Amino acid sequence: MSEGKTILLVEDDPAIAMIIRETLVGECGRFASVVSIAERNAWLAENRPDLVITDVVLPDGDGIDSLRIDSHTPVIVLSAQNTLDTAVRATGIGSYDYLPKPFDLDELTASVRAALQRRAEPAASDAPAPADSHGLVGRAPAMQAVYRTIARLASNDLAVLILGESGTGKEVVARAIHATGLRRAGPFVAINMAAIPRELIEAELFGHEKGAFTGAHSRNAGRFEQAAGGTLFLDEIGDMPLEAQTRLLRVLQSNEYSTVGGSQALRADVRVIAATHRDMRTLVADGRFREDLFYRLNVIPVTLPPLRDRRSDIAALVRHFVEAGRSSGLPDRQFAPAAMQWLERYDWPGNVRELGNVVQRLAVLSRDVTVTVRDVETVLHENSEGGGAVEPAALIARAVDDWARERMADAAGDGDIHEQLEAIVEAALFRRILRDVRGNQLEAARRLGINRNTLRKRLGQLDIDPAHP
Repeated sequence: MSEGKTILLVEDDPAIAMIIRETLVGECGRFASVVSIAERNAWLAENRPDLVITDVVLPDGDGIDSLRIDSHTPVIVLSAQNTLDTAVRATGIGSYDYLPKPFDLDELTASVRAALQRRAEPAASDAPAPADSHGLVGRAPAMQAVYRTIARLASNDLAVLILGESGTGKEVVARAIHATGLRRAGPFVAINMAAIPRELIEAELFGHEKGAFTGAHSRNAGRFEQAAGGTLFLDEIGDMPLEAQTRLLRVLQSNEYSTVGGSQALRADVRVIAATHRDMRTLVADGRFREDLFYRLNVIPVTLPPLRDRRSDIAALVRHFVEAGRSSGLPDRQFAPAAMQWLERYDWPGNVRELGNVVQRLAVLSRDVTVTVRDVETVLHENSEGGGAVEPAALIARAVDDWARERMADAAGDGDIHEQLEAIVEAALFRRILRDVRGNQLEAARRLGINRNTLRKRLGQLDIDPAHP
């Protein structure tokens, strides 16, 4: 317990306020709670807290933009507006921590204890201005961790290593780090290490003098020089040859380099962000990547989740890509609920990049304004080299697995799961067949391979009208 310490909570939801009070009342000497900006300002006019915990959306305004306190007073921001913008704005006011709702009470308690044990750092004078999403879409918990890390990188120039499968958006994250950081007024220069011939990598990175090698007819600035004052993004760093790694390490250690064929020392005035889809620790263990360079780059790691681990973001991503397509002249599209469910169940081996490609193709190829399941199946089938859209049987199995998991969590031990699932599957199957045969029960029974009387009985039990299935 921090005896004598005062915590001010600004939260308009009474249930959340009560839970936080009960959790933290033993962590301080005094706990005060208000529900609006007006009440907060009145309280602050008479009191000086040791910690402020505030929501963002309050009845009379924005809890972040309107907060004016001593810069040495730590602030913990809580918000259901779980976007990169919120995380960056929270950092912009010098907040000690940002916790997206719903938050873990143990994490909140740990953050409160740490904040009360030390004075908050003064807010950076060059803190980033409010920003948009910078292309980052989604509110899944895995993305919240990414947003929080990006926000904490805004006030420093530390090296960053972005890890994640191909197509997860590593360059988008690198650009967001640049756009919200101290060097946002400078250039963002990207180079893909896997796309450059190994004999040209050093010249690409550091530049070359005229006559340095055959074909060097004039002096060329390298990427370090081009990115001066800004950010240099080294994509697919895991594919960098060992000899180039050695020179890059020297630059990161000394902040100086020279061009190929040159002797003058030039200052490396850049923030370095690297990215790879490879397992870097395996590369280090196999001797294919220098361990010392790995630790130089891995000061702040950012791990991006694959799309299959953030399925709750797929609908928002689809809307984002539809809007982006419309801005580029593609037709506007809506997605039928069943089509969206199909997209949310697909595993997306190509991650967000593949989803964007599919949405663009659907915008062009769909005949109607509303995209159907058939449209999605067709495009994904064509999108895979082996016709690799998920097989219907696999989709059914996955849907059953998801349904059963939720059902067991909601009502474990009911003992009627098999009967419920059987009714769901039968009803869907019967309706499909009856629509195909225009309500002809004799033909439907023949196609189903069951007796007509059995079909009629089950239709009655399932409350299905064969004329309007």
